[in-house]
Amino acid sequence: MLRILQGSLARLHLASCATNTYLRLREDGLPQNGHETGTTRKTQRGYTMRTTRDRIRHAISFEIIGLAIFTPLASFVFGIPVEHIGVVGIVSATLATGWNYLYNLGFDHLMQKYRGGTQKTMALRIAHAVLFELGLLIVLMPFIAWYLGVSLMQALVMDISFALFYLVYAFFFNLAYDRIFPLPEWQKEAKA
Repeated sequence: MLRILQGSLARLHLASCATNTYLRLREDGLPQNGHETGTTRKTQRGYTMRTTRDRIRHAISFEIIGLAIFTPLASFVFGIPVEHIGVVGIVSATLATGWNYLYNLGFDHLMQKYRGGTQKTMALRIAHAVLFELGLLIVLMPFIAWYLGVSLMQALVMDISFALFYLVYAFFFNLAYDRIFPLPEWQKEAKA
């Protein structure tokens, strides 16, 4: 699965490069304009953060790949027609995309403030994925109950199942994404 994600993300990276979204870097690794590349930008404090364009690429690719795996799997597991699971998946993905963007932006800012950088340890990656899914669980459960005509308890079981799937998926997707689109500061730290 990791290889599939890496292949998909590599194609997105190549497409980004082909459309010239990345600026040339100077020898010191900074963009020529001094502030932003297609993947990173400098904050006012001088920290490297992902750009809005990179965050959008991350959120959209996360949801598209996740839906392609989730929809047929959930339809099979719950015995619900794929078109109903597809609607739940699309609405969930739409809400999750907005949540993904805002959550990751906030998480990165908190990491910058309290840790001085955005590189995640294994423990932070796990906390990152768990907190993301908990927030989404709270928002999606009432919608699932209403749309599928099931009780809140059944919706909770389904939502927890969805969250467990996406918890594992988010961990591996973000690990692959960070390896395919690393921030320059991570590359420098790895060499040191």
